[in-house]
Amino acid sequence: MIGKYVAKLDDKNRLFVPAKLREELGSDFYVTLGINCGHRCLTIYKDADWQTLSENYNTLPISQKGAATSLIFMNAVECEPDKQFRFSLSPFLLSYAGIQKEVMIVGRAGQAEIWDLAEFEAFEAENLTPEKLLASLEAIGL
Repeated sequence: MIGKYVAKLDDKNRLFVPAKLREELGSDFYVTLGINCGHRCLTIYKDADWQTLSENYNTLPISQKGAATSLIFMNAVECEPDKQFRFSLSPFLLSYAGIQKEVMIVGRAGQAEIWDLAEFEAFEAENLTPEKLLASLEAIGL
């Protein structure tokens, strides 16, 4: 998944799935806690990726199933968009990510993220430097 899409929560805390992401996300997907470079956001996982994540979690020894990992599952919501391609987010997830009304939905390789728009703009300004971009490109082998 790639790209950036501005969206707004409606009065029922629903978001509209951008057209370019609909096919990639599929008919149902999962949203849970996320973090990117120290900033809070929400992460969207396609159903198949969520199942892999769950299987990986279930194979961990109990000593490695920490509280933070459990919180990812405890606070997840399964999303099945309605006919208008809207999906709901829990009040807790919205609060965690500091989401007010306007959001930025961004593609991040196999996942997508949901950010409060102002928080995303601060993140982007902080990280959009030649040095950080070069380090990122080197990290992925370019």
